[in-house]
Amino acid sequence: MIGIADVTFWSREYGVLVVRAADLKQNLCWLEVKTETAAAYQEARDILEDLGFTFQAIVLDGKPGIKEVFSGVPIQHCQFHQIKTINHYLTRRPKLQPAKELRTIVLALTEVTEEYFTILLNQWHEKWKEFLKERTTDPITKKWFYTHKRIRSAFRSLNTNLPYLFTYQKYPELNIPNTTNSLDGSFGQLKKLLNVHNGLRQQRRWKLIQEILRK
Repeated sequence: MIGIADVTFWSREYGVLVVRAADLKQNLCWLEVKTETAAAYQEARDILEDLGFTFQAIVLDGKPGIKEVFSGVPIQHCQFHQIKTINHYLTRRPKLQPAKELRTIVLALTEVTEEYFTILLNQWHEKWKEFLKERTTDPITKKWFYTHKRIRSAFRSLNTNLPYLFTYQKYPELNIPNTTNSLDGSFGQLKKLLNVHNGLRQQRRWKLIQEILRK
């Protein structure tokens, strides 16, 4: 399981990239990073493989370009983060009927099979495909744009991530988590403890982070 937690050092934003073994409930590797990049994930993978670890599966929250780093390894896109993404685009109380129906489908994500979810998603798209094509023309520039951009973005996110949303069902023998909750909980504890020591200098702060992650 891999993820990133944002940590503020003074006035500059840093992050901590953490690799966590969900079954062991143990953090295996952590790197101080300024931004989340594929190169940082590759470094983490290289470090662990040099130590003799192998990756049976990966649970990610879907950052672009990261999946390619773990090609050949079963990848599960965190279902919690997928629902969170849809809430971002549609809000928790969408007003338009297509958005309401799409959000209802997404909320069933953790309770259905890939086959059934795919049927629901395809049926929704077939029903509302003309709605999604609606365009609005700017009266000044005369340029057009899609009227329902946020609903289109929500559907595109689901359609793009669909091959990775049910990986845990395809490999039952691996007991792959369907979310990054174990890692997110670790980050929550990290942030809580760091807030107690808010006045530390950057170097000492990083040492504290490492000590917390070791535990």
